[in-house]
Amino acid sequence: MNAKWKLLGSIFYTFLKMGPASFGGGYALIPVIEREIVEKRNWLQSEDVANITAVSGSVPGAVAVNSAMFIGYRIAGTYGAIAALLGIFLPTFFLMIGLTLAYLQVKDHPKIEAAFLSIRATVVALIVYAAIKIGKTAIIDFTTGSLAAVSVGLLLLSNGHFHPLWLIVLGAFSGIAVVKIRTFFGKKTKLDNKEETVYDYMI
Repeated sequence: MNAKWKLLGSIFYTFLKMGPASFGGGYALIPVIEREIVEKRNWLQSEDVANITAVSGSVPGAVAVNSAMFIGYRIAGTYGAIAALLGIFLPTFFLMIGLTLAYLQVKDHPKIEAAFLSIRATVVALIVYAAIKIGKTAIIDFTTGSLAAVSVGLLLLSNGHFHPLWLIVLGAFSGIAVVKIRTFFGKKTKLDNKEETVYDYMI
């Protein structure tokens, strides 16, 4: 029992530290999650975080909160999800109340505007870094690379009007179709980029 409460406390504290770093939304938080959950704590693998992020972005709600709950659940079940939720939510909640009150007082100050401009630029860098990290685990062959390229093309051509949910649905059905086609031709499917699972997967 003590070990369980210690684990829950560790989950809460880990996400408590990550909460204030979630500038720019959940995707900007992915590098922090990678460092804390995968590298430091070794609770999950990078592939797990990539999968959780994909699921978190496909359901209603904030990506950071959804990711925290999924990760907490994977580590310690329902109580782990609650601990992660409280950890990620509480500091951000109180921080945003304080920042909102302060921002209303100084929002037109040139230095404040310059600070937010710099924060936006930094957030772009965090999101790009997160995309590269996820890309290394998600784009593992020509098919997955093509799906990623088509998805980016659809978003750009539609000027953001193509709903991301349809992209996720399209990706899911495309994956099922590819596996069935490869199976029909007697080919094995490559499911990750580890050496022991590299197969002759080209059709």
